[in-house]
Amino acid sequence: MFERLALLIWAAAPARPELCVTPLVHALVARALDSEVEIHFAGPAVRLLVSGVADQLYPTPEGDKSVGDFMREASAAGVSFYACSMASAAWIGGDERLIPECSGRAGATAFVVRALDPEWRTLIF
Repeated sequence: MFERLALLIWAAAPARPELCVTPLVHALVARALDSEVEIHFAGPAVRLLVSGVADQLYPTPEGDKSVGDFMREASAAGVSFYACSMASAAWIGGDERLIPECSGRAGATAFVVRALDPEWRTLIF
């Protein structure tokens, strides 16, 4: 079994909250299988890392659990979150703060390195 998984989230963005939970569930499953897991947020999806944004998004009409709740669950399970540097410059205002669960910034090169490394598997959402 592979021990490392990197996910790239770019299309599952705040405008489509129903798409945002699937990558988080996949990350939780990988952690349950004792894999190291990173999620790289690119494009408009980087806004999910802005404080308060994911907490206002619900993937289902029932609104029982927010995208932010799923993100905190994944982080508590050991999933690392990375904001794309270029996307951050384009989509995050200078006065906005990132959630505490964000592990830092990592550009496109960091994800491509994961994709080229035979010890890592990658998924794109």
